[in-house]
Amino acid sequence: MSKELKTGIVLILIIIAFIWGFNFLKGKDIFQPSSRHFYAEYVNIGGLTKASTVTINGLKVGKVNDIDFNITPGKKGHLIVKFTIDNSFEFSKKSIVKIYSSNPLSGSSLAIIPSYEGRVAVSGDYLKGEIESNLFTELGERLDPIQLKLENVLVGADTLFHKINHILDEKTAGNLKKSVEELELTMVEFRTTLGSVNSMMDASSADFKASVKNTKAITANLAKVTDTLANANIGEIMRKAETTLTSVNSILAGMDTGKGTFGKLIRDETLYNNLSNMSKELEELLKDMKLNPKRFVHFSLFGKKAKPFNEENNKENKTTQ
Repeated sequence: MSKELKTGIVLILIIIAFIWGFNFLKGKDIFQPSSRHFYAEYVNIGGLTKASTVTINGLKVGKVNDIDFNITPGKKGHLIVKFTIDNSFEFSKKSIVKIYSSNPLSGSSLAIIPSYEGRVAVSGDYLKGEIESNLFTELGERLDPIQLKLENVLVGADTLFHKINHILDEKTAGNLKKSVEELELTMVEFRTTLGSVNSMMDASSADFKASVKNTKAITANLAKVTDTLANANIGEIMRKAETTLTSVNSILAGMDTGKGTFGKLIRDETLYNNLSNMSKELEELLKDMKLNPKRFVHFSLFGKKAKPFNEENNKENKTTQ
């Protein structure tokens, strides 16, 4: 065999190896011409790349061949994923192709959720595409409205600070600085006043302690008094007092109606008149004894008789001697 022939055979083998390697990197295996390819459409592929694996029930059955934009006018921005299945496992066209991520650090993959109802899927069919929600996608969906609100808050804060900067011009800043200085002076005076109050409190603390001590003593005495009252038979004393008051009321009622000695003395008008007359006569007698003492104590060697009682002279405080 000539050198030219050997060189040609080696060159052909190198070309075949290059073609096979290129297709292998693209996810194609030229030695398995029985492989089938399918399409799925997504709004977001979530990190899916070319040569990503395709699995059915966890078993690797193929790879992603190509990812391109949909040029249809009504679906601009959508992505069409082309993938190849290398075995002859059959499933229906109702099967779902879901993009999932096994862990946050790895890329995304395709998982075919097979369905066996309806027509069997053949090479070139479009299958329904879905994206499996994971922790990060759910977190992103939840954070999107929060981010929007936060942006609105930041815009409002920026507007507020702009207005504050507009209000706080040089004159206002000077007035504010002056107010702060006056507030500082006020705080100094307040601290001085507080020190004076503390001094007064220290000076009067002894009197306050004495007052507290006296209060405790008074409280103790009151406690003793209340204990004495509690131990005393207050109910029996009240019953006796009630009985006594009843008796007194009965006596007073009898006196008011003229019963008994005191009742007769109070209610008998004749006795009152007699006593009044007797008092009047006693008064005249005393007056007569004062004016005419010789009538009551008479002593005469010659037998001279005392003059009789004269009522007119007695009324006019004249003696009859």
